[in-house]
Amino acid sequence: MVTGALTDVEAVELIHAGAKDYVLKDRLARLAPAVRLTLLAEQEVHARKVVDQELRIAATAFETQEGIVITDRDQHILRVNCAFTRLTGYSAMEALGKTPAILKSGRQDAAFYQAMWETLNRDKYWQGELWNRRKNGEIYPEWLTITAVLDGDGQVTNYVGVFSDITLRKEADEKIHQLAFYDPLTGLPNRRLLHDRLQQAMTSSVRSQCKGALLFLDLDNFKVLNDTRGHDIGDLLLIEVAKCLRDCVRSGDTVARIGGDEFIIMLENLSEDTQQAAAAAQDVGEKVLKAINHSFSLQGVDYHCSSSIGINLFHGNDTGMDDLLRHADTAMYQAKASGRNTLRFFDPAMQIELEERTALMEDLRQALPLQQLRLYHQIQVNERGVVGSEVLLRWQHPVRGLISPMEFIPLAEETGLIVPIGAWVLHMACVQLKAWQVDPLTRHLRIAVNVSARQFSQPNFVEQVLEVLKDTGVNPLKLGLELELTESLVLNDIDDSIGKMQALRSIGIRFSLDDFGTGQSSLSYLKRLPLDQIKIDQSFVRDIATDPNDAAIVRTIIGMAENLGLKVIAEGVETEQQREFLERNGCHAHQGYLFGKPVPIDEFQNSLTQLHR
Repeated sequence: MVTGALTDVEAVELIHAGAKDYVLKDRLARLAPAVRLTLLAEQEVHARKVVDQELRIAATAFETQEGIVITDRDQHILRVNCAFTRLTGYSAMEALGKTPAILKSGRQDAAFYQAMWETLNRDKYWQGELWNRRKNGEIYPEWLTITAVLDGDGQVTNYVGVFSDITLRKEADEKIHQLAFYDPLTGLPNRRLLHDRLQQAMTSSVRSQCKGALLFLDLDNFKVLNDTRGHDIGDLLLIEVAKCLRDCVRSGDTVARIGGDEFIIMLENLSEDTQQAAAAAQDVGEKVLKAINHSFSLQGVDYHCSSSIGINLFHGNDTGMDDLLRHADTAMYQAKASGRNTLRFFDPAMQIELEERTALMEDLRQALPLQQLRLYHQIQVNERGVVGSEVLLRWQHPVRGLISPMEFIPLAEETGLIVPIGAWVLHMACVQLKAWQVDPLTRHLRIAVNVSARQFSQPNFVEQVLEVLKDTGVNPLKLGLELELTESLVLNDIDDSIGKMQALRSIGIRFSLDDFGTGQSSLSYLKRLPLDQIKIDQSFVRDIATDPNDAAIVRTIIGMAENLGLKVIAEGVETEQQREFLERNGCHAHQGYLFGKPVPIDEFQNSLTQLHR
């Protein structure tokens, strides 16, 4: 303030009012220095406030959740924050004077650190992921940013490292990766990862000139297990099979589950020679078949498993991935058609067969609603005469004519159509049985009906049979119904089989074990089954007059059945020599071309009439 006159009291009042200083008019020379001093004082106060604010910000930033380490130009640690201690386990006192090498995990090699320092020296900045070790020895992933601090001459004086623990993020990424590329049930690669690896293998095979192979594996009758015991038990089997497959291949090979009970084994670098590559793939395939072909214990359920395998060799990119997989799939179906529990290599001719098979499958879906299915009867006799017939299914196709059951029954089983078809067969057989019951000439006859594994495995199979008997009005006191079951069917779940058989046997239904001797039954199982009859397979009957081994087998079967109190019927009897041998050795009944071929019911009825004249 500039004034002409000012007492001491007035000066004090002015200062209290906010004046910084005052100059008397007769002393104006002091004005410029006073102004400068005032401005300098203001600037100093402002600068101090800025520095204080920056220090507060720096202190707050330094105590962030991210770890911070400051080193000198020689990497000796000068300062760390609390987050550093929390993340690494090292206190400030333990870290000061050391280098960040105390955190090294050994996961990164020397080349990694060399590349990191080359970047840092060039750009004065480096950022990336690495694995470090905490004080307690635990290895963890971190995201690290290193910045070089320069002086006025551009020389490095310090390094500042800022890092965060990314364990949770890595775990989340791993879960996402696992879900995207691996089967959650078995832990095997899924179809997506298989495609990636197959693409790499195809490209690699061009450079190496070595053939690779795809093995397409499908479990036999897996749906039966799911239908009878539920998906939880089925899942347990898939897990066990996955373990078996891993044990059968090399560490570098790929085993993938692509859906349901389908698995792919990809073998790389087998051989430059096609024949040697095929032999190597076959060796692995046979090893897999053997490993899977046994009983698995699944929460108290003993289930005998087998598989079918299709093999397709590959080399280069001439054939697309989808075609490679489809061809292996085609070969697998060929293996199933060849009797299951076997393997087949892809042949281009198979593709034509597959297309025909697919067309036939579509036609089969319409066969039942369009009433194209027929029942044929084949006579069964004993020494006194006709005892009944076995009903056999035929398909009268409008274009292809009469189709053999050997051709369409496997398709029906595969698609599940065998269940409604089997129900229809049982219904029509009971309709015929009802008609026979009211005729004095035929009331003693029985009808044998084949039951498929899929049909028998239905949880309500017993109720289905009872419903058919009720609907058709068959007299339960003169039932005459015989159900033929195969060995493999009843042994898949023997306890379930016994329960169903006992329930139906209690109302008069008889049971015959079909194709006996061709499966894997044992006496311990056989004596538990509530059977009435054993049916000797025609493969043993065919040469009994000339083959001592077959003759011995048939005698053994008949003797065993007699000891168990079971009747015996032989199928495939075509000559008098066969009939005489069977009767002489105690076989109770016969079936075969010697007595009559399978014929429609009208012809069968006519033959019965002729026999009774």
